[in-house]
Amino acid sequence: MNLAHPAWLFALALPIILAVLAVVVARLRRSQWQAFAADRLRPILIKRRSPLARWISFSLLLLACIGLVTALTRPHEKAGTREEKILSRNVLIALDLSRSMRVQDVKPDRLSRAKIAIYELLEELPNERVGIIGFAGSSYVYAPLTVDHAAVRQTVEQIDENWTTLGGSNLKEAVELAIDTLKKTGQKQNALVIFSDGEKHDGSLDDIASEAKLAGVNILAIGIGTENGDYVPNADFPGNRMIDENGQPVISRLQPEVLRKLAEATSGKYTAAGSGDDIASLVKNAIKELDAFEMEGRQRDISVECYQWFLLPAIALLFASIIIGTRWRGVGKAAAALAIFLMPDPSQADDAKDAARFLSEKNFTASSQIYRKLAKETRSSNLRSRYHLGEGIASLRGGSFKSARSAFSKSLDANNPDVLAEAHLGMANTLFQLGWLELAGSAYPQDPKKTPDMAQFDQIARSRIKKIADAEEDGEVEKIEALITNWTDAVRHCESAEAQSQNNNAAKNNRQMTITYLKRLRELLEEEKEKAQQSCPMPQPGGEGESEPDEGDGDPDENQDGDQQNKDSKSPGDKGDKKRDKKDGSDGKEPKPKEDNGKDKNKGDKADDPNETPEKRARRILKDSADLEKGPLTPGQREFNPPAKDW
Repeated sequence: MNLAHPAWLFALALPIILAVLAVVVARLRRSQWQAFAADRLRPILIKRRSPLARWISFSLLLLACIGLVTALTRPHEKAGTREEKILSRNVLIALDLSRSMRVQDVKPDRLSRAKIAIYELLEELPNERVGIIGFAGSSYVYAPLTVDHAAVRQTVEQIDENWTTLGGSNLKEAVELAIDTLKKTGQKQNALVIFSDGEKHDGSLDDIASEAKLAGVNILAIGIGTENGDYVPNADFPGNRMIDENGQPVISRLQPEVLRKLAEATSGKYTAAGSGDDIASLVKNAIKELDAFEMEGRQRDISVECYQWFLLPAIALLFASIIIGTRWRGVGKAAAALAIFLMPDPSQADDAKDAARFLSEKNFTASSQIYRKLAKETRSSNLRSRYHLGEGIASLRGGSFKSARSAFSKSLDANNPDVLAEAHLGMANTLFQLGWLELAGSAYPQDPKKTPDMAQFDQIARSRIKKIADAEEDGEVEKIEALITNWTDAVRHCESAEAQSQNNNAAKNNRQMTITYLKRLRELLEEEKEKAQQSCPMPQPGGEGESEPDEGDGDPDENQDGDQQNKDSKSPGDKGDKKRDKKDGSDGKEPKPKEDNGKDKNKGDKADDPNETPEKRARRILKDSADLEKGPLTPGQREFNPPAKDW
């Protein structure tokens, strides 16, 4: 017999110490009584009880302690070993370790968010061979492919941007290293999961994507960060912000097109962390399509546990010690008091009936208040969950969605699967109503005849999106993000309700409806974003906004025969002509051609040209604007893309 925790054997000294102390205390008490009363008066003054029951109870207690300590050592016998056969796939994880992964546009930062996603992925893929590649300006395999996920997790916990020897972001080299590593396994189909912000500073990805597809490497790209981005931190620069060679703070943004292009080229998938997608489930479903191979798992020792041989007798001895050593005179009163304490309060039963009656009579406010009061007063956790569930249902039907969300949240600790399923379904309905209230300004209609179709939903959503675009306030954008979050959580609660209660048609229907609305809302947001980008083109140097050299700059006599219409049209230069005539002492009527032998051309006063059209004059003014010649201005921030980057 072997002991798993032999250190507990030192605790066996405790029963020995207790036994010695009990004998010493008994002798001291006897000597004290002998000194207190004479031998002839002691039988009259002291009513003695037989110490036998007390010593038997104490002995049984010591034996129970010895049995419990022995059980804690976990004795067991070996019955042999067993080798496990598992079906596995190769999943290589490429983690971006560039400085830009410390940007805090996602909390706490991009690298920490990527690590959290990797932990979830390891839990979701218990039988897959997983390895870790870290890359920045250079790439290295920090954890080879293995089924020992504990070692991989330990590597992920310790890895950071300081592990790389070269700064930058060479995504191409990381993919090449992953392809070479997966080729050595001999498997025709493998998976590469890339966690990165999408910035690539070196190399083209077209050739490497084709090579990955030929090698059977399916790339799943996970974007970390936001498209708005934030400053790249660096303690070596003032203000803890990295500065480029021009003295401007560097901003890093998520580049989804780079990762999406790389994934689609290998028939993989792309998603962004924080978009609402379950990354672990997405990767698990994607690699299910890959060919699995059988491999030997760990050798496990087969052991027979023996701790119960000591635990059960110890428990029996403990109860026997308590029964023998108990004085039973006050037990009856204590049992009666305990029974009174555990008896249900009749007033609570009456209040529960009143709450149910108010709910059926559609007096939702009174019903929710009574249920809330009952939940506070009850001592039973099961009843408390049921009362909170009733409170949530009453608040939901009464339109108090925030109160309903709080009540359903408190009822999610129920042990009963039916109660838990109803709590998840109620929470899903509440979150959907909160999102719909933010979208339409009113609650979702309960009458099936008034349920909006997709055309009505498009009209409502477009109106709300237009309102957000017109407002141009961060608060409005946060509201639409909260709407999407509420509906995403509603889908998850519907799935939890289906898991707790089979054939839950209400949860299935609500889940499908919410997913339909959510997908359509995202499509409308993308359409509005594309329209906004198309309606605000940036002026480009050398484009249509610039006039041709010497266009409209010639002498008035040159266009008299070919541009009679421009001669008769009014232009902003006419006012200048009148002012000039008045200055020359003329009567301000018909301007006369001036014979200047080409001198006006050298003066550059093109505004005085009577043949210049309004369109030509506007173009000339734009050309004379120095700022537009320099391109669009930036608000003190600079997108970094110099030839050599260290982030």
